Amino acid sequence: MLYLFCNPVYIVFSDVSHTVDEGKPLRVEGHSIRKEEVMRETQHSLKIGDVRSSKSSLPDCVKLAGSEPLALHSDGDIVIGGFFTLHYVVPKPQQSYNSEPQIPPCSGFHERSFRWMMTMVFAVEEINHNSSLLPGVKLGYRIMDSCNYIHNSLQALYSLQSSTCLYYSPVPAVIGLASSSPTRAVAQTLGPFNIPLVSYFATCTCLSDKHLYPSFLRTVPSDLFQVRGLVNLVTYFGWFWVGTIGATDDYSLYGIQAFSNQFRRQGGCVAFHLSIPASPTTVEILEMADKLESSTARVVVVITAEVDVLHLFSELAQRNVTGIQWIASEAWVTSSRLASPDFHFLLEGTLGFSFPGVSIPGLKEFLLNVRPSPKPGKEFINMFWEEHYMVGNYAGSLAKPVCTGSEDLRQTDSSYSDVSPVRISYNVYKAVYAVAHALHTFLNCDSVGHNKGLCEKHRSFSNGQFLQHLKMVNFTNQFNEKVYFDSNGEPVPLYDIINWQKDTRFIKVGNYDGSAPHGQQLQIMKNTIVWTKGERQVPVSQCSAPCPPGSRQATRRGEPKCCFDCLPCADGEISNQTGSTDCIKCPEYYLSDKDKVKCVAGEEEFLSFYDAMGIILVALTLLGFILTSIITIVFHSFRFTPIVKANNSEISFLLLLSLKLCFLCSLVFIGQPSWWTCRLRQAAFGISFALCLSCVLFKTIVVLLAFRTNVPGSRGRMLFGTAQQRILIICTTAPQICLCAGWVLAAPPFPFRNPNYQIVVECKEPWPPGFYLLLGYIGLLAFACLLLAFLGRKLPDTFNEAKLITFSMLIFWAVWISFIPAYVSSPGKFSVAVEIFAILSSSFGLLLCIFIPKCYIILLRPERNIKKGMTGKYSR
Repeated sequence: MLYLFCNPVYIVFSDVSHTVDEGKPLRVEGHSIRKEEVMRETQHSLKIGDVRSSKSSLPDCVKLAGSEPLALHSDGDIVIGGFFTLHYVVPKPQQSYNSEPQIPPCSGFHERSFRWMMTMVFAVEEINHNSSLLPGVKLGYRIMDSCNYIHNSLQALYSLQSSTCLYYSPVPAVIGLASSSPTRAVAQTLGPFNIPLVSYFATCTCLSDKHLYPSFLRTVPSDLFQVRGLVNLVTYFGWFWVGTIGATDDYSLYGIQAFSNQFRRQGGCVAFHLSIPASPTTVEILEMADKLESSTARVVVVITAEVDVLHLFSELAQRNVTGIQWIASEAWVTSSRLASPDFHFLLEGTLGFSFPGVSIPGLKEFLLNVRPSPKPGKEFINMFWEEHYMVGNYAGSLAKPVCTGSEDLRQTDSSYSDVSPVRISYNVYKAVYAVAHALHTFLNCDSVGHNKGLCEKHRSFSNGQFLQHLKMVNFTNQFNEKVYFDSNGEPVPLYDIINWQKDTRFIKVGNYDGSAPHGQQLQIMKNTIVWTKGERQVPVSQCSAPCPPGSRQATRRGEPKCCFDCLPCADGEISNQTGSTDCIKCPEYYLSDKDKVKCVAGEEEFLSFYDAMGIILVALTLLGFILTSIITIVFHSFRFTPIVKANNSEISFLLLLSLKLCFLCSLVFIGQPSWWTCRLRQAAFGISFALCLSCVLFKTIVVLLAFRTNVPGSRGRMLFGTAQQRILIICTTAPQICLCAGWVLAAPPFPFRNPNYQIVVECKEPWPPGFYLLLGYIGLLAFACLLLAFLGRKLPDTFNEAKLITFSMLIFWAVWISFIPAYVSSPGKFSVAVEIFAILSSSFGLLLCIFIPKCYIILLRPERNIKKGMTGKYSR
């Protein structure tokens, strides 16, 4: 579609714009043509409408034939354009490409937007009656319906610019639009021509890009600040599990994306996001309602216009859904339609951001005096009147009488007449006054020259000079607010925090100042807020309840971090706050209390002589020592009897001495470790058992030789005489003595306070292989004893000592094999108790298996304690 614009003439081919000066050629796709040729060619190729001429015989402007969009207009020396969303339902255009495209009719009249439109009219008329502002200049307006749709907005823009030529009134600026997506299209179109577009409600952050939208300004703050405020608001009340709802336009898409990103950086989680299509089907509405009902998120942030959520809220109201805390953006937080009784139980307690509102003097009376008229240019007023009084051909008892135009608006209550206070209307009001003050400066209205205080109203608006004046505007209005634009063409980001309450609807409960220092931006009067369902307690919205003190959060795999399990802190760690993500390790030598909420000084723990376990082990030690002493006395008393003499009395007494040492060495393990006990305990244990097993080993060898070599004076008996046995016992014990001495001298164990479980005082071994070598050597001696004793288990004798030694070695091996895993896995003092138990068990095994049978014969069966009894030749 081709449009011709004048002063200078603009030719717009789709997205390409060129300026045509009088008499100068225009380059289009490699061809040079002149304005006269363009006009002549246009008249031949298109159907020409009304053409007006000035001083030239050639037409200056050409109006294309076809339907002209409706407009509310008033003539003036300078005309301000305006775009408002009077209708919000636009059918999808069906183009056949066989006929001329038609503008699709809009439906769904928006009374609130009509109030915004009439506020612009009110502001223009108020300025025309103000002798100190723009003296001698009459402002006009041409206001059109954008239908909240890009195509209709651009169609209205082209019609507005055409009217500039047809009516010879310059349009220096345009007031609009309400939605971000149509605003982007119009701003991008006007940008190359430096025609200002001042929006009163388009808040998308994307419009702050001055490279794409160089002539865009607005009297409403950018969503950048609203999003920051919304994040601060939900986190202030401890809501980190929320849902989001938005539409498919730029306002919602940019707003929801920015909110989600900033909310996640603050530790929050978005439970779900519902995207409402432009024309949602019933099935889509039902699915979204199901999602809202089933979600565990009880706080929902809605960043979209009221018309987008109307169907969804209607479905939720029919289902009688309650308990959802709604957080509203400024696009619907003061919507009178949604604040109606139909949605009261659903939306009561809604909290959201709104622009500061004021009561504009005279506005209410102006709005109530509006009347329908058959005059051209009043069609929008007639539409409002019909919509307001519900004109229609309803059948039956629901029929409504046709309105006469004499109805009194004071008798009805609607969003149109609700002007105390006004917010979006106030933004429109400020936008009109900003343009007027910029015109006042641009037209040199304050000069005292030949114009006698009047404005130079015939000044040209070309080359973007007026845009620069508008960007520099700075004045204080009647409400004591300073109106100006920053470098991005935006105002100071101020918001009121509105709460929906039962009786008085919208109550201010706080404010947000985006220009204040961090931490002082959000001011909330918490006690004045009424929450969802009329409650006074702050609602809870969480995927998982915060972990109590003494535990930490453990995120579930594949789920948001707000969904977690609570795990108790380990020993020696605490968490003293609700919702801790980590446990804090206590300082060294401090332990956590039983609730794991504070660190307490650890009590030193060791195997004490006064513990129940210590007393038992000491009693067993003394029992073993006393029993060994009694056996020694018995053996000494009967040392000349055959049974004592036959079992090598000297080795037996040495074995009994080593067993006493084995029993007594366990006492070194009990009590608080000290410098000397740490060095003595393992050495005493290792040497005692090495001596004990050496005696057992050579006792076994003597038994085998006694039965294998029956010839008197044999060489075997000579090799293992008494002197030789002493030497061999010393030689087999010496390696253990050397090992223990080297270990104690090179890497001696030392007392150590171990805070792993509790403050356990233990002997730390800097060279652990020393202990295992000690055990290994004892195991080697035990294995040799077991092997030799096993070989002699079937010797033909009434009393076979080799068999008893075999049993004792089996007990020894069973004890020490089970000792190693028990020792390694036992914490603190229990590891010491395990080692003492192993020492006592193996000592008792040797004592009882080797000596008790002999004592039984000595004391209870003396008739067997004879030489013949030893060989089995006595008579029973």
